[in-house]
Amino acid sequence: MAYGIVHTFAGGTADQYAASIAAVHPADGLPEGQILHAAGPSDDGWTIVAIHDSKESWERFRDGTLIPRMQQGIPGGFSAPPQEKTFEVHNQQP
Repeated sequence: MAYGIVHTFAGGTADQYAASIAAVHPADGLPEGQILHAAGPSDDGWTIVAIHDSKESWERFRDGTLIPRMQQGIPGGFSAPPQEKTFEVHNQQP
């Protein structure tokens, strides 16, 4: 079952997003298992929505790439962890 993640970075900016995404996503597209990525400004900063093909693929990306890279620090990237919400995808349309 597909799995959704919503990250909100309070006070986040487009420049911080650009630096962060360049550090955690492959240059040629999405990480393995991720089937959708959308991001943009929101009332409280910057919001990212990702859909993975399963909870397990999300956890592999989170634990193997995202958290380690963010803990190292990303120059110009987000400076604090996001608020996170997750959900099992009940309906997905192209």
